[in-house]
Amino acid sequence: MFDNKLIVLYRLEPGCLGPDGIEHIDTFCQLAQQTLANLDTETCQWFLEPRFDKKRDEMAYCLANKMLTRAQAAKYLHRFGQDLELVQETFEDKLTLLINQYIARKS
Repeated sequence: MFDNKLIVLYRLEPGCLGPDGIEHIDTFCQLAQQTLANLDTETCQWFLEPRFDKKRDEMAYCLANKMLTRAQAAKYLHRFGQDLELVQETFEDKLTLLINQYIARKS
């Protein structure tokens, strides 16, 4: 097991949950975080939070309490035979499913 996991913070816009998404985003992020914990690996851990400030990046990367650029995060994962694009795609696919399930339930 690796001592230093790449922490990926994904900031989700309330609008993705529909016109009343602002009312649901906090609850959704908490519920989704529990499910997305299954995507954590020995090299990567995901966190989800609402994106209320559009000036903040949608994604942020951190390793050993230091912020990384996307290129640095990709380089780190490459050392372990992982591709950042594929890892993020898997995460986003799962997140999309969770969003669709949540919207269907609240309808």
